[in-house]
Amino acid sequence: MSAKKSAAPDPARSLALLWGSHSKPGRSGLTVRAIVDAAIGLADANGLEAVSMRMVAEQLKAGTMSLYTHVPGKGELTDLMFDSVYADLYADVDEPARQSGWRAGMEFVALRNWEVLMAHPWIHEVPAIRSALGPNITLKYEAELRPLDGSGLSDVEMDSALTLVLTHVQGTARGAAEHQRTQQETGLTDEEWWLTTGPLLDRYMAGLADRFPVAGRVGTAAGEQYQAAMDSDHAFRFGLDRILDGIQLLIDSRS
Repeated sequence: MSAKKSAAPDPARSLALLWGSHSKPGRSGLTVRAIVDAAIGLADANGLEAVSMRMVAEQLKAGTMSLYTHVPGKGELTDLMFDSVYADLYADVDEPARQSGWRAGMEFVALRNWEVLMAHPWIHEVPAIRSALGPNITLKYEAELRPLDGSGLSDVEMDSALTLVLTHVQGTARGAAEHQRTQQETGLTDEEWWLTTGPLLDRYMAGLADRFPVAGRVGTAAGEQYQAAMDSDHAFRFGLDRILDGIQLLIDSRS
């Protein structure tokens, strides 16, 4: 059975809202800004599925219909939420480029995106590839390209390099969010889970060391190093360093 899909946003309405004023109150006293902030709070606490026009209205102690005079529906609201969480990503558009060189700039970009994704894990549920381009997302793209400008990469290579960095950050943050959610739902830390599962696995793996010698050795070493099934911070840093090493080789080849 396929999952129920929420209504797709109307691009024209989303863009008008994204690029319009969010501070002007309506007759009810509500503003678009207040509605978006309340929706983000709900999503941060309980995920994007918890956000509905009714639940946002309850948070604001307002009638549900009064919200529709500001935002047509959840699709457009989600576009507003997605753009809003990136509003304070950088102090200004040149902050990433002010770091010490393109590599430091990309490290800065990666870290800031990581922090936002860890603070708002519901972002992973938003189909960003077709999200309406609001002012904050557009400014984000401009800011994140500037460290690469003048590095020797072509415009297409600049876009591809940035996409590669951000895709790594998003994928690792998604894994970290799933890991955190699993611990919350089970009430067990990794160590507690392994104390129960480890002896059971040992029973099935007994006598199979010759069949899985590399997996056994590497899995044991990683588990001892992380004291967990995974280490999100290590995965983030290790992958980012390898990606930036590769971009450096490409830049060097242009010299």
